[in-house]
Amino acid sequence: MRVGFGYDAHALSAGHPLIIGGVTIPFDRGPVGHSDADVLIHAIIDALLGAADMRDIGHHFPGDDMRYRDIDSGLLLATVTGKLRETGYSIGNVDATVCLQRPEIAHYIPEMKKHLSGLMGVDTDCVSVKATTTEGLGFTGREEGISAYAVALIGQSAP
Repeated sequence: MRVGFGYDAHALSAGHPLIIGGVTIPFDRGPVGHSDADVLIHAIIDALLGAADMRDIGHHFPGDDMRYRDIDSGLLLATVTGKLRETGYSIGNVDATVCLQRPEIAHYIPEMKKHLSGLMGVDTDCVSVKATTTEGLGFTGREEGISAYAVALIGQSAP
């Protein structure tokens, strides 16, 4: 068994959709990034890649590569999941936390879990998504940005 950790953060700006875990959430601002800037998926990708000692998201999907401009991060997660399987790993579980002052996203979490579990080919009970504020502290508390943390457990697939 191997454990990996991932983190991502993006600034929030008007004119960008707020997409978290592949779910579009109504809000007046969204994250700015080269892809769709889905911080939750990006943190999960880095946790999975880290667990497999396969470097990081920027190595596999460089920010200066126009093939990934505005790409759906779910496609990136599906690609990474495929790479893990090709190298003999299976996903045990993923645990993630989204840090965002507003909007309240708790009622979107079941949809996020369903979407993420489908992309990774695991049961929904193998994907934990939590949300928190930072009680007004830091860039998330000032509503300047959004961040996410994730840990992933992977193991060798049965032959």
